[in-house]
Order: sequence, then structure tokens, then C-alpha cells
Amino acid sequence: MANREIRRTFAVFPIGSVMKLTNFSARQIRYYEEQQLITPDRNQGNHRLFSLDDIDRLLEIRDFLDEGYTIADVRDIYRRRLESDKSDDAKTRRLLREEILNSGPFRQQGQMPGSTFRQ
Repeated sequence: MANREIRRTFAVFPIGSVMKLTNFSARQIRYYEEQQLITPDRNQGNHRLFSLDDIDRLLEIRDFLDEGYTIADVRDIYRRRLESDKSDDAKTRRLLREEILNSGPFRQQGQMPGSTFRQ
């Protein structure tokens, strides 16, 4: 993960700052957390801390709501995205495995040396 992507995941913003940036009330933000649309971190005092990614997600939720989507619709959108990401990860692992098995010393009939595993 690039440094820029890592920095976007650092949870450093308190809820007051997030309220100003997103124009959501604290209650709305807590509601979206209850709906598992965002998952802010907690500090030692159990206060919510938000990352830039969390703020982006809240702004995207606002856009969806402004377009007429319901919270249930938004949850479904994020659920489908998550499932698609998992599917893409599985495809990538499968392609990488096939590439490894079909290259170099593993090329012999799709079998790894010292293994009885066949493709």
C-alpha cells in the first residue's frame, strides 16, 4: 500500500471536525456507524476518531441520499462493493497461482516439486 493510501486510513479527526467537514450532525454520524456504513476507530478515552477515508465515505453517503437513495439502498451498494472486492481478490489469487504453476520449475504438468497437488 502506498504511503498516501496509508495516510488516508489514519484515524485522527474527532467527530466535531467531521461534523464541520461533512455537514452531518453527531447523531447522523453515530447513526451511520450503527448502520455499519462507517467504522471509526476509538482512542483510549473511547472517543471516535475518523480517517480521511471515513470522511470520504460520509460525503459519498450524503451524495447517495441527495440522489434519493435510502439508507437500505446505500447499505446494499456497499455490501455489493465488498462482495465484488472479495470476488476480485479471489480471481487475482487464482490467476497468480496459475501463473506460478505455469512458469519456471513448476511448469511440469502443473505440479509443484515434492507435492502431490495437481491443478
